[in-house]
Amino acid sequence: MTDTIALQTIRVLCVDDHPLVRKGIAAILSNEADMELVGEASNGDEAVEQFRQLQPDVTLIDLKMPVKDGIAAVTAIRNEFPEARFIALTSYDGDHDVFRALEAGVRGYILKESVHTEILGAIRRVHSGGQLFSQDTAQRFAASFSQASLTPREIEVLSLVAQGFGNKEVAAKLGPSVGTVKIHVQNILAKLNATDRTHAVTIALKRGLIQLP
Repeated sequence: MTDTIALQTIRVLCVDDHPLVRKGIAAILSNEADMELVGEASNGDEAVEQFRQLQPDVTLIDLKMPVKDGIAAVTAIRNEFPEARFIALTSYDGDHDVFRALEAGVRGYILKESVHTEILGAIRRVHSGGQLFSQDTAQRFAASFSQASLTPREIEVLSLVAQGFGNKEVAAKLGPSVGTVKIHVQNILAKLNATDRTHAVTIALKRGLIQLP
C-alpha cells in the first residue's frame, strides 16, 4: 500500500524569486497527501539545475525573475525534457506574457493572487495531462491571434511614446527621421486598432506589450 501511494504522489518544483511566495506554496502543498514539494529555486538558472537533478512531475514557475526569466527557463528545460509540465505564475495577466508562455510550452497559467484557491486543482489537472487557463485569458489570447504583432522597433517607439516623448524626441533617441517615426506610429495605431497614441499605449500596457519604467 505504501509503494502505491508513493507512486501516485505528484512531485512539485517551485520556482519564484520571492521567498514568501515559495513559503506560501510550500504550506499549501504540505497539507496534501498526493503532493510533495521536492525542491525550490529563486531564478531561471537555478530552475534548470534543480529540474535536471529532481525531474519533478510539475513545475510552478514565475514568469519574471532575475538572472533568467521563467519563460527562458521553461524553454531551456523543455529542450532537454520535452515532456516537462509547467504552470506559469504571474502577477499580471498580460496577453504578451500568455503568448510567450504558451509558445514555451506551459500547460497552466494562473495569477499569484489566485494561488491559494487555484493552485491545487491546477497541479492535479496539469499532472493528469490537461491544461488550465482562465476564461478571460483564453478569450483575449484567441482575440489577439487576429491582430498583427508589433515589430521590435514599433515596441521601442511605443515604449517611448508611453513615457511622454513626441515624434521628434523619439527620432532623436532611436535614430530614424521624424517621418519614419510617424509611419511607425501610424502602423502601431492600425495594428492595435487604436484611435490615437494614448489609446495605443493603454492597449499595449493592458496586453503586456510594453511596461512603464
